[in-house]
Amino acid sequence: MSTSLADHLRALPDESLAALLQLRPDLVVPVPADVAALAIRAQSRVSVSRALDGLDQFTLQIMDAARLTRDPVDGTTSVDGVLALATTGPHPPAPTSVRAAIDRLRARFLVYGPDHQLQLVGGIDEISPYPAGLGRPAAELDARTAALCADPAKLRRTLLAAPPSARAILDRLAAGPPVGSVPPGALQAPATGSDDDLPPDETNGGAPTGSPVRWLVDHRLLVRVAGGKGGTSGMVELPREIGLLLRRDTGPLGPLSAGPPPVASTPREPKAVDSAGAGQTMEVVRHTEALLEQLAAEPAPVLRSGGIGVRDLRRLARVTGLDEPTAALLLEVAYAAGLAGEMELSASAGRYGADQQVLPTAGYELWRAGSLAQRWEQLARAWLTMTRQVGLIGQRDDRDRPITVFSAEAERAGAPAARRAVLGVLADLEPAAAPTVDEVLALLDWRAPRRSRGREAAHREVLAEAATLGVTGLGALTSYGRLLMAEATATEERDSDDPLGLRTESEDAGGTAVRVLDGLLPAPVDHFLVQADLTVVVPGPAEPALAAELDAVAEPESAGGASVYRVTSGSVRRALDAGYSAEDLHALFRRRSRTPIPQGLTYLVDDVARRHGGLRVGSAGAYLRSDDEALLTELLADRRVEELTLRRLAPTVLVTPYQSGRMLAVLREAGYAPVAEDATGTAVLTRAKARRAAARVSVATRAIDPLTTARLPLPRLLGVVEQIRRGDATARAARRAPAAVRGSAASTGPAPAHSHADALAVLQQAIRDKALVWVGYVDAHGATASRLVRPVSLGAGYLRAEDERTEMLHTFALHRITAAVLEK
Repeated sequence: MSTSLADHLRALPDESLAALLQLRPDLVVPVPADVAALAIRAQSRVSVSRALDGLDQFTLQIMDAARLTRDPVDGTTSVDGVLALATTGPHPPAPTSVRAAIDRLRARFLVYGPDHQLQLVGGIDEISPYPAGLGRPAAELDARTAALCADPAKLRRTLLAAPPSARAILDRLAAGPPVGSVPPGALQAPATGSDDDLPPDETNGGAPTGSPVRWLVDHRLLVRVAGGKGGTSGMVELPREIGLLLRRDTGPLGPLSAGPPPVASTPREPKAVDSAGAGQTMEVVRHTEALLEQLAAEPAPVLRSGGIGVRDLRRLARVTGLDEPTAALLLEVAYAAGLAGEMELSASAGRYGADQQVLPTAGYELWRAGSLAQRWEQLARAWLTMTRQVGLIGQRDDRDRPITVFSAEAERAGAPAARRAVLGVLADLEPAAAPTVDEVLALLDWRAPRRSRGREAAHREVLAEAATLGVTGLGALTSYGRLLMAEATATEERDSDDPLGLRTESEDAGGTAVRVLDGLLPAPVDHFLVQADLTVVVPGPAEPALAAELDAVAEPESAGGASVYRVTSGSVRRALDAGYSAEDLHALFRRRSRTPIPQGLTYLVDDVARRHGGLRVGSAGAYLRSDDEALLTELLADRRVEELTLRRLAPTVLVTPYQSGRMLAVLREAGYAPVAEDATGTAVLTRAKARRAAARVSVATRAIDPLTTARLPLPRLLGVVEQIRRGDATARAARRAPAAVRGSAASTGPAPAHSHADALAVLQQAIRDKALVWVGYVDAHGATASRLVRPVSLGAGYLRAEDERTEMLHTFALHRITAAVLEK
């Protein structure tokens, strides 16, 4: 007699139950009320599907072997039966590998029981109806096909007689899945029975065969199954016996490999990998800063549909010298890191009717003050955890509209898991191993075939983005990238181990990636080299203080490992406007320069400083005053400033009807060096005011996949197990109590839980008959409950039913329904 999963779980020690909850953390969200609720949840479609998603290809194949060897009467199998089937083939795996796969299934309670009586949880058949890609037995499909399969000699003769085009269809279905759709008319009989009316088949030596699918159906090698519309199209299925016969060369389970596919690519030199990656990190930080500075100078308007427009992305990419995909990636990462955000505008302030603009946030200033490694780490962590698939930008959505930067259409909840999976494959290889893209995809397909299926494009994008961001170098995972990945996935576990926050910073392993990257990057420099042509060369990454000073006194010309700036009259005037004096500028160049100061630079600073402030601008509309009467006379005669319509009020004062800001701009454009002053005559020092959006929290603090990475520590899980045990004891005591104590409602609830498929069948019948039915379900708190209702509709994952006692309409999620029993 087989044991139910609930009874099996009750017999386990607390440590084994805690290990199950650690491998399948979704079972404790919320905490089950008792062991019966835990068993029901462990067999639910959603939970079983999540457990299967984390299994490798070999373990899934061994699970299929257990399904194929089940006894048709009691539904059990044995370890010996699984071994016998798994080792049938040209390249059988080692028995120890098969037993290890069974142990992995047992640890997740996808199979349970003793070796001679293994049982599989019911949800597996609902999720994967075709074990090992094989169809149903012929006896379940068609009696005549079953008779053909019962005669091995006749079956082989029929297969040998199949035309090549028909045999190709059989081979495709034998590889799995065993079902296929049939085009309209392919299964219809010909107008006449003459072969001359059939078109010739070149694959059959020119002999007419008609539709190869019809030939297979007529000869009982394929069976028509439900799925067609109006008889013009349908589905066909390959019986299991024929599929096994066609797999005689590969084995009943197909090619088996107990280990991942090998990587044939030659490993790189670890130092070269780290050097290439470190150089790319410098470029990423520099380009991100350039993009954000450009957004500060000219914010991008937010479209009414969300995101920024294609023209703004093109403008930002052109100004910073990037291609559009790279610019989109860096903008998305900066936004996720909290360095960029939206700012509300008044109705008349926005361009193109926009009421929001994207520009740097207040956190951008703090980010700029950090070291190169710290700035890169903030970007890389945000990339790991952001739920954005940047590769979708530029494509078309369902409404044929372009997907833009920051738009909601690029949101993908599975993006962090995809990045973790790709980087996990690289991290598990030897250091500096550089597999090709196809090898990475093959490894992903073996490690988690259910998760990787259909996500090849997303995984390719992850590899390209990792190379762009410097996480990988020369195709291999860098040493600091490996540490960053380990720290990011361990954050939740460290927090769970220290719920009271008692760990000190020195005990925390965080920041290792930053320290390693700091050792690879060139040390920040605090000096520069001034050349005779007034160019300033910074021989390395500038420290934050030096970078701020250079931004004030020089114009950037080129960036990279060694940055080049140029001192111009405009940059000197900008520094003087910001509050520097000539003496301050001379002192700055003497202090920072490792080369003698060229005489031309000294003359330039003194000349601009001498003319600086010679004109004073105030508001009258605006006025202009100077102690130099000749200079004002010259200005009145200058045609370049005629638009100001200046007039003399006094020998030393001119006025204009325009505002002081326009007067300053026109005079400076004409080559003069005026200075603004307030009403008391004091010079007003001006520095460009940076507009910033409201501060945003970086997504780098978010767990990549909480239900996978946030595993509770063993002591806490043992406490959860104790709570489940107490609830189970209370439930058993209630069942042993007399009916008068339990109440009549409790005694009329549904019988022991049916399988999910049986419950759905009962509900569908109740809808057709408009009958009352007892529905057992798991509520939001994890407790089991039952209700007598009349089902109304079933669809979209929900059951809608009416409670006649309360005259209310209730909605039940189908995956929470555990039983359905018709009211007698």
